[in-house]
Amino acid sequence: MTDLNQAWPPCAGQALETLEIDTLVVGAGQAGVAMSEHLSALGVPHLVLERKRIAEAWRTGRWDSLVANGPAWHDRFPGLEFDDLDPDAFASKERVAAYFEAYAEKFAAPIRTGVEVRRVVRNADRPGFTIETSQGVIRAQRVVAATGPFQRPVIPAIAPRDEGLYQIHSAAYFNPQQLPEGAVLVVGAGSSGVQIADELMRAGRRVYLSVGPHDRPPRTYRGRDFCWWLGVLGLWDAEEVQPGREHVTIAVSGARGGETIDFRRLAGEGMTLVGLTQSFEGGVVTFRDDLVGNLAAGDANYLALLDAADAYVARNGLDLPEEPEARRRYPDAECVRHPIRQLHLAEAGIRSIIWATGYAVDFGWLQVDAFDAQGKPQHQRGVSREPGVYFLGLPWLSRRGSSFIWGVWHDAKHIAGHIATQRSYLAYRDAEQRQNA
Repeated sequence: MTDLNQAWPPCAGQALETLEIDTLVVGAGQAGVAMSEHLSALGVPHLVLERKRIAEAWRTGRWDSLVANGPAWHDRFPGLEFDDLDPDAFASKERVAAYFEAYAEKFAAPIRTGVEVRRVVRNADRPGFTIETSQGVIRAQRVVAATGPFQRPVIPAIAPRDEGLYQIHSAAYFNPQQLPEGAVLVVGAGSSGVQIADELMRAGRRVYLSVGPHDRPPRTYRGRDFCWWLGVLGLWDAEEVQPGREHVTIAVSGARGGETIDFRRLAGEGMTLVGLTQSFEGGVVTFRDDLVGNLAAGDANYLALLDAADAYVARNGLDLPEEPEARRRYPDAECVRHPIRQLHLAEAGIRSIIWATGYAVDFGWLQVDAFDAQGKPQHQRGVSREPGVYFLGLPWLSRRGSSFIWGVWHDAKHIAGHIATQRSYLAYRDAEQRQNA
């Protein structure tokens, strides 16, 4: 048996066979890389397994033109800057993936790629866990699930069973050219849905965008990015989601240098807005009568942040230029004045549906007592109710910013500290043990 507490790494092509390690981290995206950095700094022997490549979701799980939703000065780890970018620029998905590779190289992270974790179970007759992988078996004292929230794309059950329609999740969308000719219905108006809908409209497509409840922050206000405003206002560090807002999406974009998402502006440019998609029957899609209310709630969220920013400027005597134009309201287009409740897909020329309807977690491989009856992880700031199991990268793990690049780094630091503390207790030796050592 190979003891990875003393020997690392095995040869790149070597099967894992049966290895022992103190802590196993599953996933080498932003969460896994952050976790490895903090464990390395604390001297915790560990191994990171990734079934594909480092930051694979940024490489192949996003559309071609995607850029980070936050500026380069903000969407990064503390230990490395995007030195080839303007701090206020938005990194491309390829640049983000390269960033995490470079970050892992910076501290020689013990990452093994091309290895899939298939099953984790607690040992019955000894401490720790047995982990079955595609390349052998590992035994670990602790397991960190760093696979993030974007594990299984969700297409709701209402999706029509119509072979004449091209239907994909936003995770499988890459560019307008992959879609058949004709109009497109995009279901979901969070960051992914609205950016894809905008790209399709700019490519000359007729686009229908189904808009549900959403937050709509300004991209910039008074010379500062909204990431800065959420920081100084303490909103990134909010520890509890407001009741009823657990599933409210955020509409923000870094595309084309960054711009504020305004659904009324998009409608004025030719996009057809509709309410939340309710059902499909006989080639007809029905929408809820909630478009106007959803837009109004998004506007209220937008204006509330402007008000909070203005109050912060006044309270702190900051010399930031006023921006009255930010409160301009675009006129209501026809689709807003008279919302469409039903639409015959064929008559509207709709041949494609893109479901920008989010993701679900998938912890089927983690067969331990760490979940509630609905399969939701049970934890306190990432420390599971199952001793020795940790979660990292999930939304609201400890705060609003937990699933964002910079936020996951801080959560990883907390979890690594917890692991180091547990190791220190287990390393204790009483007087007799010390004498016989």
